[in-house]
Amino acid sequence: MAKGKKLKVNAEPAMFEDDRMPFRAKDWWKYLISLFLLIIYLFPFYVIINVSLRSFSDTSSRIQFPNPIYWENFRKVIESGEIFTGIKNCIIITVLVLLLEIVVGCMAAYALARNQSKLNEVVRSLIMSVMMITPLTILVGIYSTMSTIHATSTYWGMVLVLSAFGLPLVIFLYTNFISSIPVALDEAAAIDGASNLQVFFRIILPQLKTVTVTVIILQGVGVWNEYTYSYYFLQKTSMRTITLVIKTFFSAVSNDYGAAAATAVIGMMPLVIVYLFLQKYFIQGQVEGAVKG
Repeated sequence: MAKGKKLKVNAEPAMFEDDRMPFRAKDWWKYLISLFLLIIYLFPFYVIINVSLRSFSDTSSRIQFPNPIYWENFRKVIESGEIFTGIKNCIIITVLVLLLEIVVGCMAAYALARNQSKLNEVVRSLIMSVMMITPLTILVGIYSTMSTIHATSTYWGMVLVLSAFGLPLVIFLYTNFISSIPVALDEAAAIDGASNLQVFFRIILPQLKTVTVTVIILQGVGVWNEYTYSYYFLQKTSMRTITLVIKTFFSAVSNDYGAAAATAVIGMMPLVIVYLFLQKYFIQGQVEGAVKG
């Protein structure tokens, strides 16, 4: 027995040492594939930064780093001021869309997840079917309706349209997440005298932090980069978003790729900053979703 215990004690540190090894030679091919994928993902960023640092007359390869570096593209974009107008409009529209989608989406998902009925099954099926519709196919009808109610070139009109397209996915994500939360928590709160709204705001909502961050990142990026509906709905110069500001550098006469690339680089910085702050919760939400799914 003593020998057995001694062997057991000696075996445990070796096991933990293996678990803490940062690099295993036999998995070299995994690291090679990861490096290859990293290069593929970073290559477009390298190209757009490369183009933003080139002069208009520079016709050398886009892969070769510019020499000398041309900063005038950024100066021209900043001095014009349109980039700041675009960022302001994108922030306003994105924040309002996210607020509307999160509030309406999580409350609707709570009702769908907790009330198991045939009617709710039909509603969930309809939500899934709406997700299959391409927004571009109904552009004419939506534009005609929004023009009739004078909603073009307004924040609220753009927010309503983009929220309508984003809500099905938001409701779907929240419904799946809330379904994994034990109903016993609702029942215990109801026994203590809590109403349905109190149960939602005090019990359910605090547990939706990770999935909410996932919604913010996924939907926020989509709204920030939206182009088609912005092009038709935001016709005033003062209402231009980042994508519309980039479009101003392309015309039938000439294309200023350097200025357009510089605008794109500046325009994507807010998204990068937000993601860096929320990445911990985003990754946690992806892991929890995979485990609960």
